[in-house]
Amino acid sequence: MPRVVSAGRRLDLVRHTIIACERCTRLRQHCQAVAVEKRRAYRNDTYWARPVPGFGDPGARLLIVGLAPAAHGGNRTGRVFTGDGDGGSGDFLMAALHGAGFANMPTSRHPADGLRLLGAYIAAAVRCAPPGNKPTIEEIANCRPHLEAEFAALPRVQVIVALGRIAFDACVRLCTPPSPQRQDEVAERHRPRFAHGQATRLAGGRTLIASYHPSRQNTNTGRLTARMLNDVFRQARRLLDNRPTS
Repeated sequence: MPRVVSAGRRLDLVRHTIIACERCTRLRQHCQAVAVEKRRAYRNDTYWARPVPGFGDPGARLLIVGLAPAAHGGNRTGRVFTGDGDGGSGDFLMAALHGAGFANMPTSRHPADGLRLLGAYIAAAVRCAPPGNKPTIEEIANCRPHLEAEFAALPRVQVIVALGRIAFDACVRLCTPPSPQRQDEVAERHRPRFAHGQATRLAGGRTLIASYHPSRQNTNTGRLTARMLNDVFRQARRLLDNRPTS
């Protein structure tokens, strides 16, 4: 009789694979250099400085995909969208998740802060902090199997929120079945386009919602407001509430 592996156990296996990854020399060197140089506010901290796996509920019906760990956030704490300062992207995101019932608290400061995601899981397109927050095409491709493995270990996911264009493109690829080469041009014409708040039905009946990334660059300039992000996760909640659980 075949052995049944639980979603939590599968995610643990994926987590270990991600943490041990050494595929991108430039990213690994950058993360380790940041951990040595540190930021003054964190000079007494021991940085994680390894690839950062996703975290959340193994039974998640909502998957959130960001760009990459922040150099002094996830790369320091070992948890995505965590520890990037008061009012950073982690707090901005968690406030929206908390408001929509996907998190038990509205902040994300450190891995032992008591934060729990409720029916949600957060991952990233790239697992190491890239210089200037700009991973190369090759680095994004190298990380793709990690996102695919986490996605495969989350069989209940029905709605995906992509934070930023790189995450959006990664999610489209994640949910688009391979097509014969002669159909590539047709597939490209029908490829979803990134637009904040736009929801697209993908193969398998899942829905992808695009959002601007909650980076300080976007939130400090008003390109992404708290209300805009709240609306994205309220939309995700409505979609899930109107679908049967599996």
